[in-house]
Amino acid sequence: MKFWASLGFVAALAAHAAPAQNVEQATCESPLQRKAWHTLTRTEKSLYIEAEKCLMSLPSKLHQATARTRFDDFQMTHVLETPNVHFVGAFLPFHRFYMYAHEVALRTECNYAGAQPYWDESLDAGNFSTSIILDPESGFGGNGVGKNNCIADGPFKSYVNAIGPGQVNTDHCIDREVTDCASQAASLDIVNACLKKATFQDMWNCIEGGPHGAGHGGIGGQMLNVFSSPGDPLFYLHHTWLDKLWWDWQSQNLNIRLTEIGGTNQGSPFLSFNGTFPPFPPIGGNFTFPPFPGGPNGTIPGFPGNGSCSPFGGFPGGFPTGPPSSPSKIEDTVPVNIAGDPGNVTTLGHVLTVHGSIPDATISDVMNIQGSLLCYKYA
Repeated sequence: MKFWASLGFVAALAAHAAPAQNVEQATCESPLQRKAWHTLTRTEKSLYIEAEKCLMSLPSKLHQATARTRFDDFQMTHVLETPNVHFVGAFLPFHRFYMYAHEVALRTECNYAGAQPYWDESLDAGNFSTSIILDPESGFGGNGVGKNNCIADGPFKSYVNAIGPGQVNTDHCIDREVTDCASQAASLDIVNACLKKATFQDMWNCIEGGPHGAGHGGIGGQMLNVFSSPGDPLFYLHHTWLDKLWWDWQSQNLNIRLTEIGGTNQGSPFLSFNGTFPPFPPIGGNFTFPPFPGGPNGTIPGFPGNGSCSPFGGFPGGFPTGPPSSPSKIEDTVPVNIAGDPGNVTTLGHVLTVHGSIPDATISDVMNIQGSLLCYKYA
């Protein structure tokens, strides 16, 4: 089993707030209404799933690597951008932009009239296996079965994915290994704790470490691969929920939080391990973690191992060459060359790209979901 291990450890590395910059005033007059999957009618669910299947049937426009379909295009974009958009200040802004690009494709290329729905995972925390979102008739199909954990029912059971796993592109099924234990980090208590954080850095670390890890770890399989996880259509509902959580936090103080950004542009050193994160070792030894929400004695449960949900315990396998050393301060990292940022600190001028599915934008452009670029709201 390939563990995502997205508990936000490196996200907490020496992230500094960026200077405030101007964000354009809102020009959104008729925002799309993004709704929770649990609240959609059966017809609304069917229309969304048919639109996603449409992307799976359309030929690739970007023609990157082995991508054959528009659905593959989005997955390949995530593979290419992974080192720049995880455990960094751009994590939430990039995925907001990425969800928007996916929504635009559904609406402009597949005649979908609705908005991108989200999965309110707090309703299913600790019980992903019984969620209505995995219903084979009105949802995304259930758990994986057999040797390769391929999904065997639902609308996507026959889709052959050409991207991944990780950075190795081979034809494979959409696989899942649903784990109720890991899904506990999507609990309402943890979500509310994240929303109470006073700064962008603390909120982002909390979301990437808790609810984000719960969605990927709770579904497992394809969703647990840091590079190729968008190969499971549930990815888009999961990250749209995370976007809602960020907006809920921003909405508590829009005057300040529409311009509050920060963090490092240097991604996790674990991304060098070709496709998946290796398991993290127990606390102690020669590997130290910077503070992150929950902590070893905190409220965020660890991913399961040997039937246990104890934090940091029981990760199978080990590091291929021993654990890498974590930089202790931002100056010890090697900056990524990001357009719009002169150094290794994430700013509002930081350029986001989805490789041509829609034009590039800056973080400033996506700070307001009802601004000059984005135009939606959450129920």
